[in-house]
Amino acid sequence: MMNPAEFANIAQCEREFWWYRGMEQILFGILDPIVKGQRSRAIARVVEAGCGTGYMATRLEERYGWRMFPTDLQHEGLLYGLQQGVQRMAQAEIGALPFADNSFDAAVSFDVMVYVPRGREEPIIGELFRVIAPGGLLVLRTAALEILRSRHAAFTGELQRFTKSQLLKAAAAHGVKVLRCTYANTLLMPIALTKFRVIEPLLGSGASSGVEPVAPWLDRLLFRALDLEARQLGAGRDLPIGQSLILIGEKNA
Repeated sequence: MMNPAEFANIAQCEREFWWYRGMEQILFGILDPIVKGQRSRAIARVVEAGCGTGYMATRLEERYGWRMFPTDLQHEGLLYGLQQGVQRMAQAEIGALPFADNSFDAAVSFDVMVYVPRGREEPIIGELFRVIAPGGLLVLRTAALEILRSRHAAFTGELQRFTKSQLLKAAAAHGVKVLRCTYANTLLMPIALTKFRVIEPLLGSGASSGVEPVAPWLDRLLFRALDLEARQLGAGRDLPIGQSLILIGEKNA
């Protein structure tokens, strides 16, 4: 599970902080052509596994008109969502969703797989796949590359990070038809490596959250890097390496 203390930071920052806004742009850039294209199954009902505060569920509802069913095991995040009026929130374990087989047209999960013990990722994907109807979508985003572990990763309680081949292998174990799998947050990776592997060790920095406001000029600059990637990814160009991984798959009809 994620460190419960991080939910307060997320709730404070996820509407305005550069990383959240930029990664949202990237996700929409990748999803738009798939969701709005010709598909065998229309998307109406969507479960989100590991919804945190539920904010992303509201954004998906606004953009695509989906009826979202946000779930999270940790009540700290759910309380923030309930206070903001997020609908249909439920407390549930990602590996044991309280829904019947084939209940949804899609399942989404963002930055939750890092808290799954190593070796448990395949059963988790299997559980998400179980509740999707044939022809439905699976959307996963997770942190990438062990070398990018940081004091933020230690603070939040990350258990693992993924490579593209690892994520594809876990998806293949359940017959996921991969529509797209790409790294993201690439342009800022040299800065992240310098910070995580050089500056933090030199300073002896302890575990602490990286989700905190920065100067407005810096926020704008960092966001622009992600916005530029969103345009490239939206044009169908995959990135060969990055700080995040996004996989979009389909359940065979």
